Amino acid sequence: MDTIRRLPASAGAEWLLGGFALLRQAPLALGMLGALWGLLGSLVLGVALAVPALAAALQFLLALAGPLLFAGLVWAVREVAQTRPAQPAHLLQGLQADRAPRLLVTLLPQLAAGLVLGVLLLVMVGPQQLQALYAASEELNALASSGAQPSPEQVQALVSGLPAGRILLWLLLGVATAILVAMTVFVSVPRIVFDGRGGLAAMGDSLRACMLNLPAMLVFFLLAWIALMAIYFAVMLVVLVIQALAGPLLAAWLAQLLLMAGVMPLLAGAVLTAWSQLFGGTHPAQPAGVDVSGRLEA
Repeated sequence: MDTIRRLPASAGAEWLLGGFALLRQAPLALGMLGALWGLLGSLVLGVALAVPALAAALQFLLALAGPLLFAGLVWAVREVAQTRPAQPAHLLQGLQADRAPRLLVTLLPQLAAGLVLGVLLLVMVGPQQLQALYAASEELNALASSGAQPSPEQVQALVSGLPAGRILLWLLLGVATAILVAMTVFVSVPRIVFDGRGGLAAMGDSLRACMLNLPAMLVFFLLAWIALMAIYFAVMLVVLVIQALAGPLLAAWLAQLLLMAGVMPLLAGAVLTAWSQLFGGTHPAQPAGVDVSGRLEA
């Protein structure tokens, strides 16, 4: 029977460092795979803008492709970890064998979370207050677009009738739900692709592993957020230069490609490192120095 290893809180930092280490081994090859994912998203967005009637269907198909492409990226990262080259064909590994249906199951927590949060928003805030909130945001956006700086009195007048406490509570519930969903799918992809687990079983394994290693997960989430913000600001600095030279449209397109090229391989490497430590998967680049002597039955 599989075992889930109990790791120290510092393991969360090692997962992120493992992602950076794997990305440094093949930055161009892995970055190209992330950029291909971003290019696919750009093409879908372009077609959706050109043919608005297809926008919803195309966005739905792109959402379905998410776990499949991430599985291919995790496969490519493990190839790099085992000193083999990453190739564009690896992005299709999620379609091999019977993996696709099991990977698509991992979308269920996100769909359920969106449905629950939508119902809670209607119940806690109410349709009329939501309309008032939308009207206030539209007016603030209009003021910002015109270049005018809204005064504190204007802002207070716009939001004075809104249920701020209930909106804040809903936002906190949204953050908690997002963390729960993230833990449910955190290592579910490598469990499906490399360990042959079913979709629901893999998500159960991921949630149990994250709950048993909650300090490590909190450390990982904190450091990953800091790293992603740093990557974002670095990309934005490059984009500002490109925008001055080639215009905003090209700059926005390149920003998406650069973010996907850096962020997605990093996350795939971190997930692979976490899976290898939590479940003892084969991963030669696993960081050393982690005490994994304590084990619990999964």
